[in-house]
Amino acid sequence: MSFAPKNVSRRHLITGEKGEAIAARFLKKEGYKIVSQNYRTSLGEIDLIALEGEALVFIEVKTRTGYDFGLPQEAVDFKKQSKITRVALSYLSDLKSAPALCRFDVVAVKKNLKGYHVELIRNAFEMAINF
Repeated sequence: MSFAPKNVSRRHLITGEKGEAIAARFLKKEGYKIVSQNYRTSLGEIDLIALEGEALVFIEVKTRTGYDFGLPQEAVDFKKQSKITRVALSYLSDLKSAPALCRFDVVAVKKNLKGYHVELIRNAFEMAINF
């Protein structure tokens, strides 16, 4: 059973899955400990949740194979940030004790002639809630 919106092509899903796998490997090398992948609620999804030191990090991964739609990180607009924030708050409400530090990172994965280029943007945005 697929959780993808009806207008998303299979090729797009495969690209996203590959980007998330690349991002997870990259983050592990950077010292992150992945605690959850594709955390879903009725509010939406967070691609990766990890610990880096004392911080709980909610990570959005964006992958591009070209630049027709801009840089990957440009797709994490206020609307997307707001959705990620709501899912993160849901995740935190389920924890027995919330960590003192939380942040939102974005991992931009770009395919080029040599393979993939990964860019980590720490503290990419603050909590974004639009009431």
